[in-house]
Amino acid sequence: MPRFIPPPVLALIGLILFGDGAYVHAKAWLAQMLLERAFDKSIATGRPVKPWSWADTWPVARIEVKRIGSSAIVLEGASGQALAFGPGHIHQTAEVGERGVAVYAGHRDTHFRFLRDVAIGDVVDVTRSDGRRFRYRADASAVVRFDASGIDPTTRDAELVLATCWPFDAVTSGPERYVLHAILIAADE
Repeated sequence: MPRFIPPPVLALIGLILFGDGAYVHAKAWLAQMLLERAFDKSIATGRPVKPWSWADTWPVARIEVKRIGSSAIVLEGASGQALAFGPGHIHQTAEVGERGVAVYAGHRDTHFRFLRDVAIGDVVDVTRSDGRRFRYRADASAVVRFDASGIDPTTRDAELVLATCWPFDAVTSGPERYVLHAILIAADE
């Protein structure tokens, strides 16, 4: 025998679910505002500024791909908390603009969603938290296993790798990663 759920109860459940979804989006919007403010303060003061007092990370760079109108604040480290709010700079990889490979990793369904639209030849601008600006050109992409990235940490060039899970439209995580490689083409002195 089917049960009947009164409309006011269904409306209340709907309101709760809508409020929960709105809360998550509002929290994400506020976090991005706080990250932008902390990044701007880091440039102005020349020292790392946490976006909120209990954060275990801080902004280290802003990446932009102007052709597609996308940007993201990059955080120090790739802890779960850091990646929840933005892409992270992988520890023990080079700083952007320095010799070696700087690796930034982020979630494919949030902050690095735009990687699906980046084409080979696109320019990726990176501003570090010390105010220095670097321009990279995307020159290769690949889908690799998480444990076989092909990234050469001993390179003599200044390179940038943006990495995220693959495929872009997957519902669950898997062993493959999308890796976008870029080479330094200009630096503001």
